[in-house]
Amino acid sequence: MPVHVQMATIYQESKFISDARTPFRYALGVIPYGRQSSAYGYSQALDGTWDEYLKETGRWRADRDDIRDATDFMGWYMAGSRDRLGISLRDARNQYLAYHEGRGGFSRGTYNSKSWLLRVAEDVGNRAVVYEVQLANCRQARRW
Repeated sequence: MPVHVQMATIYQESKFISDARTPFRYALGVIPYGRQSSAYGYSQALDGTWDEYLKETGRWRADRDDIRDATDFMGWYMAGSRDRLGISLRDARNQYLAYHEGRGGFSRGTYNSKSWLLRVAEDVGNRAVVYEVQLANCRQARRW
């Protein structure tokens, strides 16, 4: 999994905040009654998808707020999108759309009716290019 694609996705999902969560929903505009979704951690993995990852990989001790586990999850998910949907691992824009909408939503093209999401996916793609250039010029990255 290309590091720059993962970094661009993590930036968009959590801004690299380990314990990021979705905002609360409010009843009557003031009474909090739960979060918008179960998304949590660097990768903003949903409970159900995270559980699927744990089951398939056997990584029962993995945590969504651990960057190594979050990037492994993301690589697992995006490899599945490559295998099932034919999306290149280097295609940050479409990998992000499949990540955000789920593979079924991506297949149905649900993102096409969400102009805001198409803009965000373009931003992810552009940020991935910036990260790729930065990593190529980073002395530490050359040792990988």
